[in-house]
Amino acid sequence: MKMNKKLPEIVKSAWENKKAEVVFTTVSEDSISNSIYATCTSLFDGNKIIVANNFFDKTMKNILSGSKGSILFITKDEKPKAYQIKGSIEYMTEGEAFENMKEWNPKQLPGHGAAVITAEEIYSGAEKLQ
Repeated sequence: MKMNKKLPEIVKSAWENKKAEVVFTTVSEDSISNSIYATCTSLFDGNKIIVANNFFDKTMKNILSGSKGSILFITKDEKPKAYQIKGSIEYMTEGEAFENMKEWNPKQLPGHGAAVITAEEIYSGAEKLQ
C-alpha cells in the first residue's frame, strides 16, 4: 500500500537526533537480504529518504531488480529509540533528488546516484506509526 503522507513529526525529530549511520536493507531477486551501513543520507520532500550511492554493489543490483527497501536508525538519546522506514526505491542519476544529494554528499565521495526510499510503512520498535 503506497502512501504519500508526510513523515510524522516524531519521526522527523528522531531523524534529526539520529546516530550518523543507518542500516539500509534491500533484497535480491532470490530473496536474499543485503544490509549496509550508510552515513550519507538525508530526508527529502517530507516522506522520502535519500541514500547516496557512493559504493553500492549488491545494493545497486537489488535496486535495479526492483527491490523495496528499509532504513533502520536509532537516536542518540541516553535510551536510544529505533525507527524503521520501509518503502519503494527509485534510483536517480539526475533530477531534483539527485541534485539535492550532490549538495550534501561529501565532495571527496563519488555520489554516483541517489537511492530514494518513499516511506510506505513506519515503525518505532514493534509499533506501527504509519
